[in-house]
Formats: sequence, C-alpha cells, structure tokens
Amino acid sequence: MYLVAIVLLMLVLPVASVAAEMVWHPGAASLMALIGKWFTFWGVGVRLFMAGVMQTLRPRFTAESIFDIGDPASLAIVREVGFGNLAIGTLGLASLAQPKWVVPAALAGGLYYGLAGAGHLMRKTRNAKEQVALVSDLAIFFVLAVFVVDSLI
Repeated sequence: MYLVAIVLLMLVLPVASVAAEMVWHPGAASLMALIGKWFTFWGVGVRLFMAGVMQTLRPRFTAESIFDIGDPASLAIVREVGFGNLAIGTLGLASLAQPKWVVPAALAGGLYYGLAGAGHLMRKTRNAKEQVALVSDLAIFFVLAVFVVDSLI
C-alpha cells in the first residue's frame, strides 16, 4: 500500500495532471510551469500533508515500519516531524489556489525532500519502505530543484 501511494502521488497523478492541463488548456502555461504546479501540489501538498496526518496521529507507523525504531520515546519526535510535514504540505496544497506560492512551496518541499533523502542515504541499513522513501525523496527533490532554478532564472 505504501509503495502504491508513493507511485501515485509522486509520479502518476502529477504526470496525469500535467497531461490533462496541456490537453484542456493548450499553450496556457509552459511545460515547466505545469510540472512545477502539479508536482508541487501532489508531491509536496498531498503527500506531505498526508504524511503529516499519519505521523501526528499514528507516529508508530513511521518509527517502526520505516526506521525500524521500536522505542516509544521516538514517537514524540516523529509527531514533531509530522507537524512540519503538515505545515509544508498545507503550503503545497494552498499553492493550487495561490499560484504565486508554487515556487516557495516547491523550494520548501524540495529542500525537505533533498535533506530527508540525504538522511536516508547516510543510513547504512534500510528496509524496503525506507528504500522507497529514499528513491522517491531524491527524485522529487530533483524535479522540484529543476523547476525552482528554472523559475528563478
């Protein structure tokens, strides 16, 4: 289920949204603007908001199934990470209603994903779920970084 959710939110839904908008509104926005809009909405907004809800309400899932940490003391830290994910995710969701917020949301979300991906990369042992998180975090970081740099030049 975790892998399916990641593939949908980080690839299928953003690509489908870009394609649909290109078909329904041809020439209204550049391909890069559409990539930024939809990868920010789905990858930053929906994914991080959903992760934040899960980490806040069910921190044990993240602690145990992703990081293999069984210590109940870790749950408070996971919950705090969840609050950050809720905040960044809310910005990503709001960027659909406020187009001027797309670049800031992509910057904040992309930076989060890049740092999280680096953190996963530094761990010597990773289970399958953490490996999925590593790959998806670094992939969305790259997409958002290209978008942000393109937007700023």
